[in-house]
Amino acid sequence: MSRINRARRIALLSPLAFALAFGAYAQESPTGSTMGSVQATADAAPSTPAYLAANAKMHADMAVPLTGDADVDFVRSMIPHHEGAVEMAKIVSEYGDDPEVRKLAQEIIAAQEAEIAWMVEWLEKNGQP
Repeated sequence: MSRINRARRIALLSPLAFALAFGAYAQESPTGSTMGSVQATADAAPSTPAYLAANAKMHADMAVPLTGDADVDFVRSMIPHHEGAVEMAKIVSEYGDDPEVRKLAQEIIAAQEAEIAWMVEWLEKNGQP
């Protein structure tokens, strides 16, 4: 096979290989999430089921009805996204060992809670429930 034909074949097959690999990864899980279908096992760390539950809740809550207003849709979607970040930070605060990660988690909680409050206020100010 010539180098040109080989390069052409690779160029044609690479997107296909990516699609197949990503498709296998992105199979829908029972929670409705398209994240990998990771399940907590009996020997999993206590943080694992907590992360799985927080992730599933965040993704379900982010499925807000879209209004067609990009600003409103963004803010409504970001509130549960930020709430998910707060929940994950609380999980690492409870189960994590690394002081730097725990400090980062506390900073994330403070920042995300302030942003959530701002977004809720913005929605109210703009007549959005």
